[in-house]
Amino acid sequence: MIQTNTLTWSDTWYMAPELALVVATLVLAALDLALPRRTNRDWIGWGALAGLVAAGVFVGWHIHDLRSAAGAGEQTYHSLLGGSYRIDDFGNLLKLIFLGASALLVLASLGTVKREDVPIKGEFYYLFLPAVVGAMVMASSADLITLFLGMELLGITSYILVGVRKRTGVSGEAAFKYVVTGGTASAFILYGMSFLYGLTGSTNLGAIRGALGGAAADSRALIYAAFFLLIVGFALKLALAPFHAWAPDVYQGAPTPVTSFLAVVAKGAVFAMAYRLFLNTAYFQTDDSRLRGDVFLALAVLAAAAMIVGIAGALKQQSAKRLLALSGVANAGVLLVPLALDVTDLHASLFSEFLYYFIAYVFMNVGAFAVLTVILRDAGSDKLSAFAGLYHRAPWTAVAMTALLCSLAGLPITGGFFGKLFILFASVQTKAYWLAAILLATTVVSYYVYFSFIRQMYMRTGDTDGKVAVPVPAGIVIWLSAAATVALGLAPKPVLDWVGGVYSLAVDFVAR
Repeated sequence: MIQTNTLTWSDTWYMAPELALVVATLVLAALDLALPRRTNRDWIGWGALAGLVAAGVFVGWHIHDLRSAAGAGEQTYHSLLGGSYRIDDFGNLLKLIFLGASALLVLASLGTVKREDVPIKGEFYYLFLPAVVGAMVMASSADLITLFLGMELLGITSYILVGVRKRTGVSGEAAFKYVVTGGTASAFILYGMSFLYGLTGSTNLGAIRGALGGAAADSRALIYAAFFLLIVGFALKLALAPFHAWAPDVYQGAPTPVTSFLAVVAKGAVFAMAYRLFLNTAYFQTDDSRLRGDVFLALAVLAAAAMIVGIAGALKQQSAKRLLALSGVANAGVLLVPLALDVTDLHASLFSEFLYYFIAYVFMNVGAFAVLTVILRDAGSDKLSAFAGLYHRAPWTAVAMTALLCSLAGLPITGGFFGKLFILFASVQTKAYWLAAILLATTVVSYYVYFSFIRQMYMRTGDTDGKVAVPVPAGIVIWLSAAATVALGLAPKPVLDWVGGVYSLAVDFVAR
């Protein structure tokens, strides 16, 4: 039965991060409409940044409150809206990453993005906020309806952001492809959800988990149909091979800050939804090990295909945006591996492995796209040749980009290296040797892919010897990202210990 509980005043505190972004969006939109057209709209970006920081403070406060409750032996999660929305550490940790990544993206765009790249700056900045709200809803939902609503809120705002360059044909083409692909993915996911609701009579994930065991005896084929429809939908949303063809075109046509948002926040939100849904349903079907095995084998095959196709496709790319898009396909496969592995006595830290690599992935992608934004501003091209001679024209930016590329490639003393290493060890511990071999092989091949940037920066001569102007906000983001990815490589244990101490598989994943 579908419950229709309303939000009470006592619940608003737990929804404070989402409500802060909603209020910031409305205030910024009203001010944008009220002020004269000639007024500089960069201040809206600073307002959006303030809203993101405020929401992050609320999320941090919630994490502290839940840790205090755990220390006192009290309940370490809160259910709202009849159990359809959960405030737990799984959602809080991901919300903190989404907000931090979005804040870095907004900061990097200030004073960097040209008007021809983003002609409507006011709307551009405050459209980021509802998109982040959608991502946060996806991280905290424990019900199929709220999961889908969050996904659509993120999707619709992303469609607009991709097509914001109205006078550029490539942007319109990218927006059209993204709308068609996103709509198709949503249809597959909604169709799979409808099967789950029809079989179990509930949209709540906890109730679905409890009812699936009984439904499997009479409706095994429909259960398989439900899960595989969901898998196809998620594969389209995440650009997992062979459902990835849209990603290079969309990434190239969208403004660079939007491309970075799609690569980091939008992708992370879909992963949050996939982890929440599959771990609450198929993962705990111990009475039907065949169903469970088939579902997670399919996820493992998708992860392997994404790693292979993504890196292979990036080998001959000359467009930096398209190369990073295919790199994102490969990294999506890496991020999917922990979900596809089994939980054993030796491997019970799947979320720690995912979250550690996702944090590293956020920093190395945000930093790399920030450098690309600076290059686009200077050269007007996203070709790899635009990076030629960067070491001589902006040496410190080239050094930071080198650190970010080493992390993307998984070289030692970076966050990317340890993130891949932990996932590799988990694959071996669970005897998924074939996945471990593919991860190792694609990592080695990726060295050549990312070396193409380094070759241009250090071994090629640019068309001009003029210095590359790096705006202060973009420079801050580039160096914060580079420093963070190196710090993650130098001291991975504190991050893993903190994540392991905050979340619990039984409490934070499983809807009740």
